Amino acid sequence: MEYKYKLSIVALVYNLEKYLPRCLDSLVNQTLKEIEILCVDDGSTDSAPQIIDEYAKKYPQKVKAYHKENGGEFTTRNFGLEHASGEYITFVDTDDYVEPNWAEKLYDAAKSNNADMAVCGFERIDLLTNKVVSKDMTGYGHAVKEINPKDDFCVFINPAPWNKIFKREKVKDLRFQNFRNFNDMIFLASSYSRINKIAFVPDVLYHYYLRYDSQIHSVNSKDVDNLKKYLLELKKLYEKENKYQEMKYIIDFMAFLHLGMSVMYRASYDKTIDIKKMVKDTIVYLDKNFSTWRKSPFLKFGYSFKKGFKRVALSVIAFLYRHHMAMVYIGIYRFAVDKLKIDIKW
Repeated sequence: MEYKYKLSIVALVYNLEKYLPRCLDSLVNQTLKEIEILCVDDGSTDSAPQIIDEYAKKYPQKVKAYHKENGGEFTTRNFGLEHASGEYITFVDTDDYVEPNWAEKLYDAAKSNNADMAVCGFERIDLLTNKVVSKDMTGYGHAVKEINPKDDFCVFINPAPWNKIFKREKVKDLRFQNFRNFNDMIFLASSYSRINKIAFVPDVLYHYYLRYDSQIHSVNSKDVDNLKKYLLELKKLYEKENKYQEMKYIIDFMAFLHLGMSVMYRASYDKTIDIKKMVKDTIVYLDKNFSTWRKSPFLKFGYSFKKGFKRVALSVIAFLYRHHMAMVYIGIYRFAVDKLKIDIKW
């Protein structure tokens, strides 16, 4: 199939007039020329709508400006999915920016390896100090890996869509959902039901800015209920695609990692939550719906030992959960983060 555009870039626009030109300049100056940039304004109240109109007028062959009523980030991304026409598709937050060869390197990696997705390295930058806080997704080298029920590498790919390109035909009917915190994870996990091969680019090509006024550091009861709901939807998708039995160890491992570990830790900061009861209820939920987490081959000590210290830690945490000692894990985790200031990322 012939495509006019090699890559569709969906740029999420909501205010942030101060940073928008920096992002758009980095997009229109990409070394990959066959791109379309879909600037989707989600009801901005500053000058952002006028800015994207100006770029659309200046770069009519590349930039398309869309204006819609405010509906939230998920509606903006879905709008882009519905209007994109490129061979591959990606999403950009417009307070960030990308390297000039970001699109070209991702596209070439995907195309040359017949991959359904390509992933590049990125860095997190403190918006206030402009200091690099961390770098991520640089450790895979130029690997090309296939989704394999016996390999859990896909579980540890960062969930954000902005350092990735997806073959559009594979994901065009998927949608981002209306719930905070774990929308990206559910979309990425859903895409694994369609994706066969992933190519990696170790270069730091995306610059992600940490705006602390927009960061969500905790979750509430509604967030937990929503994640439980959409994890079940994820399972239904795999069942519909006749892939759940094949991929159940991966999916159940993801459910334990995100709901059992990450969410329970974050929910523990909400003083309105009875965290002991929530943990108990969550384990019952996991046992009922994602039961292989208890015997997951990816959480066995022998497997984890070969993967390094963090993976051994995961197997120890799973042991604590299986033996009704999850609160020990949560206490240690909180002490490490709050008192020792250790930034733990699994």
